[in-house]
Amino acid sequence: MGVLEAPAWLVPAFVRNVVGAGATASPDEIRTVAERLLDRWLSPGREFHNVKHLVEVLVRVDELDAESHEPDLVRLAAWYHGAVFDSAERKTYANKGGEDEAASARLAFDDLVGLGVPEHNAQRVHDLVTALVRHAPNPKDPDCAVLCDADLAMLASEPQRYKAYLHDVRAEYSHVPAADYARARARILRKLLARPSLFSTPLGAGWEEPARQNVEAELQRLEKEIAKHDAEAAAHALVAPDPVELAAPQDGSAAP
Repeated sequence: MGVLEAPAWLVPAFVRNVVGAGATASPDEIRTVAERLLDRWLSPGREFHNVKHLVEVLVRVDELDAESHEPDLVRLAAWYHGAVFDSAERKTYANKGGEDEAASARLAFDDLVGLGVPEHNAQRVHDLVTALVRHAPNPKDPDCAVLCDADLAMLASEPQRYKAYLHDVRAEYSHVPAADYARARARILRKLLARPSLFSTPLGAGWEEPARQNVEAELQRLEKEIAKHDAEAAAHALVAPDPVELAAPQDGSAAP
């Protein structure tokens, strides 16, 4: 199932969460869905949004478990939050990024209902996944806050891990020109820094300072990179021949 390997505990954990959500399907049927889901996370082209990221989000959900009201549903939302992924150029330039939350949410609903999970629980998982589009949880929804904080927790990593994260994300979008990528990434970071807080749970609040330090440092590097690209583009424009002059007749008469 690809270069990365899934930890042995993942599939049994998925089975427990689906059973906890009220499934009526057999464990074998649930395992089949789990393995199909893992194949998605292990598919080629996922340099960051892969099974390693899935595990990291699930571990963070465990850390915030005390603040969750329906932990099984939150964990299932973590499983599905990046199930549908496409870093293709057409999506990148449509500002959709690689994770397709809407399609992932639909997949979650269909899979879970197919496993006999009550429809209201399947819909709840669907809605939690959809909420990650903006990462702005309703303050009255602790489960949504836990999922959003778990997904953003990578921002608070120690510097070397954060550097590796940046490398992996860039690799997913290696087809995007450097200048375009830098501008798109900088826009995302500015929006994050403009928030009153990055994390919504009391436990997640401890990640706020290291996350802001990482994001601010990355943004400073990107702004220097963007300035360099702009300077190079301006210099090129100065030395490039004027297309109107190229079209003008050589005898000095007016161009048609």
